[in-house]
Amino acid sequence: MKWYSTEPSQGKVDYSVPDAMLQFAKKNNIQVRGHNVFWEDPKFQPWWVKSLSPTDLSKAATNRINSIMSRYKGQVIGWDVVNENLHHDFFESKLGNTASAVFYNLAQKIDGGSTLFLNEYNTIEDGRDGKSTPAKYLQKLRDIKAFPGNQNLKLGIGLESHFSRSAPNLAYIRASIDTLGATNLPIWLTELDVQSNPNQANYLEQILREAHSHPKVAGIVIWAAWKPQGCYAMCLTDNNFKNLPTGDVVDKLLAGRFATKSVVGRTDGNGFFEASLIHGDYSVKIHHSSAENSSLVQSLNVVSSIGTAKETLLVQFSG
Repeated sequence: MKWYSTEPSQGKVDYSVPDAMLQFAKKNNIQVRGHNVFWEDPKFQPWWVKSLSPTDLSKAATNRINSIMSRYKGQVIGWDVVNENLHHDFFESKLGNTASAVFYNLAQKIDGGSTLFLNEYNTIEDGRDGKSTPAKYLQKLRDIKAFPGNQNLKLGIGLESHFSRSAPNLAYIRASIDTLGATNLPIWLTELDVQSNPNQANYLEQILREAHSHPKVAGIVIWAAWKPQGCYAMCLTDNNFKNLPTGDVVDKLLAGRFATKSVVGRTDGNGFFEASLIHGDYSVKIHHSSAENSSLVQSLNVVSSIGTAKETLLVQFSG
């Protein structure tokens, strides 16, 4: 759905490819995200856009957002309205600092029922990148919401999650998601991959475990489209569609086989015990030596939550 794909020449809009892909997705019950409406990186603008005056660029951008979002309104679960505008500023440098906020304002009017994402990289992958830290990300969200009419935007946080060959910094990933999760906005890992290395599958599993277990992560998209010539960074299968180790990791997650080891602990002075658990079904055994019914077993289901809700199991023993 990228602009350079759907309008390679000004005024000559061609939606045949995304139309076919959406038809395939519907037939196979696959949910679709709209990626993307605008990309701030100058390298990925349609060739004819780069030479437009600010006035003509504003008109072209308005036509673009109306065209694509009206066509697929209600057919996608979310839109990457602006892509990578913490690292790049093509539109804001030409249309002013509120350009992104204006795009979200228009997007809300066209398809306000879908989640409107800000999509960015290196917010959880690399803490050394000062352009896209969680703090910078949150400030951008505040700037967008501060624009008149944007106070009630249905926003979402998109984290591209392109990881390098190095071992992932799980503590940094967790802390970053914690920080972003304070907004109570849905968080998606939108383009997850790990660069090829001997530990690729192991690193992918670590990242998936960390993201899948976080209560504020609402979705994960793997960036691993297969083609005979190879993949961008990571494939899940070989050319015969036989699983690679990375594919086994994903299948294990989808099958619910990311097991959590047993957690044992004592309650505090007020009778409370707290544990961090991966989503799933649990059997909880509680023992109290001085109670008449000294032990019992209860079921607990842990699910993803947007907001401050936590799964709590309350048990009262008879004395």
